Amino acid sequence: MKQRKIPAAFIRGGTSKAIVFHAKDLPAERAQWDAIFLSAIGSPDPYVRQLNGMGGGVSSLSKVCVIGPPSHPDADIDYTFAQVQVKEARVTYDINCGNMSSAMGPFAVDEGLVNVTGKEALVRIHNTNTKKIIHARFPMDEGLAAVDGDLTIPGVTGTGAVVKLEFREPGGAGTGKLLPTGKVVDTLDVPGVGKIQVSMIDAANACAFINAADIGLKGTEMPDELDASPDTLTKLDAIRTAASVAMGMAPNVEAAKKKSAPFIGFVSPAQDAILLSGETLKGDSVDLTARMMSNGQAHRALPLTASLCIAVAARIEGSLVHAATRRNDDPEAPLRIAMPSGMLTVAASVHQHDGQWHAEQGALLRTQRRLFDGQVYVRDTRGQ
Repeated sequence: MKQRKIPAAFIRGGTSKAIVFHAKDLPAERAQWDAIFLSAIGSPDPYVRQLNGMGGGVSSLSKVCVIGPPSHPDADIDYTFAQVQVKEARVTYDINCGNMSSAMGPFAVDEGLVNVTGKEALVRIHNTNTKKIIHARFPMDEGLAAVDGDLTIPGVTGTGAVVKLEFREPGGAGTGKLLPTGKVVDTLDVPGVGKIQVSMIDAANACAFINAADIGLKGTEMPDELDASPDTLTKLDAIRTAASVAMGMAPNVEAAKKKSAPFIGFVSPAQDAILLSGETLKGDSVDLTARMMSNGQAHRALPLTASLCIAVAARIEGSLVHAATRRNDDPEAPLRIAMPSGMLTVAASVHQHDGQWHAEQGALLRTQRRLFDGQVYVRDTRGQ
């Protein structure tokens, strides 16, 4: 079989990496995208290494982004995110990647899709997966998005220029409602798990949160420890699929298994924990401990959109996340979340109006860097 080549860039955004395409370089027929993305990333791969493609064997390195002209009046670009499964020949489009969102504004400026004058850029991004608007603010350097800077983020070596992401009106990104079931806590009867309390929150991406102790965990488990526990993974996935049905995201459990959303995670109070670097993160320096799963694997940091959802959930009184969070007299104070790679700080503005919770905005800081660009080779299936 011949190969075809397609212009592309390979970019790190936050703690993720992705192949980035211009929409104009892909087939107009969206049904043809999956085969291209699977071939470029190297899926499916039962060896979980994706050596035959650009993926890295984990969900955070098995991603594709597509950038095109805006279809929303309040946006400068459209951004579509594709999560490529590692072991399966499957691509999902039901979530956004917050980490890769941080690279979309700089990419658009450097590619000439958005004109910028001055020392700082503002790019308004329309994420087509969630139909939400994200503002990306970042410094410029001689007409291009700056790369060098002083910001460090847990999980990434070195420093970089700040990209401030502001998620506008993030509630209801996947379901249309901040609280899809109308409750801050639900009790789900999950096969193989039993009755368990779950807070199902939809902000930036839909998430389901449980207490770590409710499934026999401390809350400080490392990704390798979780991935080596089939029983834990099975329980978490069963809760995730049950939550998907309860949130109205899937009609049944079988359909829910084919979706990436909602993310499933567990929280616990602030506590001392060993990091992936081997250092110890002291519990008195954080407000909450969290772990998240991404496409059946334990995330080595936190999905950025899930981090924002955690911050929103922490502001909603009565939720499991709120109950586990250290009390603070300032409701607008940024939330310090302990995760396997370190501490992530997220700000969220959440208010209650007429008895209804409303998420106005969430913001956080990331870095990004273009690693290379040129042509990516994929199997040529045209005409077959």
